[in-house]
Amino acid sequence: MLELAECWLRSELGASADPEAVARGRAFRFERARGRGQLIPVPDPDAFALQDLLGVESAVSRLVRNTEQFLAGHPFNHVLLYGERGTGKSSAVRGLLTRFGGDGLRVVEVRKADLAHLPDVLALVRGRPQSFLVFCDDLSFADGDPGYRELKAALEGSLDAPPRNVCLIATSNRRHLLPERRSENQEVRLDDDGDLHLGETIDEKLALSDRFGLMLGFFGFDQKTYLRIVEHHAKAAGIRLDPGLLRDEALRWALDRSSRSGRTARQFVNDLAGRQALEDAGE
Repeated sequence: MLELAECWLRSELGASADPEAVARGRAFRFERARGRGQLIPVPDPDAFALQDLLGVESAVSRLVRNTEQFLAGHPFNHVLLYGERGTGKSSAVRGLLTRFGGDGLRVVEVRKADLAHLPDVLALVRGRPQSFLVFCDDLSFADGDPGYRELKAALEGSLDAPPRNVCLIATSNRRHLLPERRSENQEVRLDDDGDLHLGETIDEKLALSDRFGLMLGFFGFDQKTYLRIVEHHAKAAGIRLDPGLLRDEALRWALDRSSRSGRTARQFVNDLAGRQALEDAGE
């Protein structure tokens, strides 16, 4: 009966993170049912090497430096990684875990739908010896989304500041995180001294992204950079193909996908490596 009662209480009230599980694991997912929410360990997080992020070295370097400041207990900034799809924003976060997981870094992934419960997430990690990246991927908001206010308050403005062992990090295709409409530009005005004043709607939409102290742009690549990424991954995968043929096939793949991103390059190499493996198996 006691065991059944404990299971019922866990389902109704939620459970704080198990200290031993947090010490052993490196990646967690916040999940909430009817209770407060729990940190669910991700047993085998997808590893990524930061040195494989080509074409965005400047942004990655600044991200790494900020993480080092965070882990050392020095002042740091919460981070927004924004830019075009497939350029390595999410991979950069995974790369931080790969590089710094042995130094006490932990990543807690929070879905956008659960951002309204961000105070519960922060309460679960507050006071623990590890350092936590609270991570929301592919973030954007529609007007009236409940998580918008909680994230804005957590970044800056709430009387209850985020724990010192928490760095908030988000990725987005939008720098300003909210949809922008042409009609809102009509609110912009010049005063008598010629100073530009944004309208209240635009001001509100800029308020969230401005609270991330570090905003790093990840932008699309030119053809030269795309081919450099293809060559890098092809070498790591042991691809056996004439460089000229590799270049031609990579460009054809990018044309079909209408994209020259790092993701496109990796997908091309995966396809090519798989085809070569099938051919080798058939011999």
